[in-house]
Amino acid sequence: MNLLSVVWITGNAADRQSNCLQMCVRVGESVSFSCGGIQECSSSYRRWYQKKETETFRLILWFDERDGEIRKGFGHPQQDDFTAEKTQSGCELKINKVKVDHSASYYCSCCYDYYIFGSGTRLFVTDESVVKPVVSVYPAASRVHVEGSSSLLCLASAMFPPVVQFSWKRQKNNGPLEDLTSEEQLDLRESGRSASILLVHQQQDSSYKYICSVKHEGGTVEAQTQQGNEGLVTVFNRDSASC
Repeated sequence: MNLLSVVWITGNAADRQSNCLQMCVRVGESVSFSCGGIQECSSSYRRWYQKKETETFRLILWFDERDGEIRKGFGHPQQDDFTAEKTQSGCELKINKVKVDHSASYYCSCCYDYYIFGSGTRLFVTDESVVKPVVSVYPAASRVHVEGSSSLLCLASAMFPPVVQFSWKRQKNNGPLEDLTSEEQLDLRESGRSASILLVHQQQDSSYKYICSVKHEGGTVEAQTQQGNEGLVTVFNRDSASC
């Protein structure tokens, strides 16, 4: 049996907004997914896959970017619902009328000396309305750790669809915002809610404001805390424009 090396890279996104985590559409709408960011391919063929939570990857179709040829016949039960076309950035997979059964993650791939996959786009098909998360920040422990550090817990709940992405920043004395390294961040997910834990290094004679930003289909929601002698206190919860 031949072993295939798989490389995951960023760059694949949905047609509505390239920076959205996922797409949430209603039954009967049309949707398309872009296959950008895999220029390293040695072949003009692009493979499109569907991945449902309880199933393995299923090949939908092949698409030749040179002449627009579409190849199906790989045993996918919904293959007739999909088509593909060439774009300036590569190619797109399209569904003209989505059904609830189309809810899944979609990936494109190509071949170099190994298979290269895009980062994928998760599709939710529903008649429910998009609901932004409720976001709160708490101290994860009541005492400072022995090594001079403590933790912050950012909790996102009551949202639909359930997928969110966390990021952390800090600010000192109204100075510039600083992005915090992902090595100090642990994200946890369970049914109905998600959380992110940030390791905070205590610093003498300094006061930092920590901001947890939660990116969601309905928009970005932020919660802010103040780091100081009085401990950690939630200051505000703010919504930004939707993506």
